[in-house]
Amino acid sequence: MIFFWAFVVGGLICVIGQLLMDGLKLTPAHTLATLVVSGAILDGLGIYERLIDFAGAGATVPITSFGNQLVHGAMTEADNSGLIGVLTGIFQVTSGGISAAIIFSFIAALIFKPKG
Repeated sequence: MIFFWAFVVGGLICVIGQLLMDGLKLTPAHTLATLVVSGAILDGLGIYERLIDFAGAGATVPITSFGNQLVHGAMTEADNSGLIGVLTGIFQVTSGGISAAIIFSFIAALIFKPKG
């Protein structure tokens, strides 16, 4: 059943993004920023962690999870290290994903030729 809920929740997040672009005529950049900020706000309110517990990858794969991770890391480290933890927590939680994106993008740039 977890696969079903992951599909439904992940699909709903994608539908919301598509509706933002189609209905409100937002650019992809504005839609991306809106979804990241939405994930951050939901985590700040304590809602996004419950969504992750319920839907698993359906809530952790979409871009809203990036905002969730930023706030979650900052709040966790703020509890442990005080105000400086707000800054360091953001980097600790997101550094793996960002590093992987940079490394894989670099490898793709070496392997493939751009069109143009």
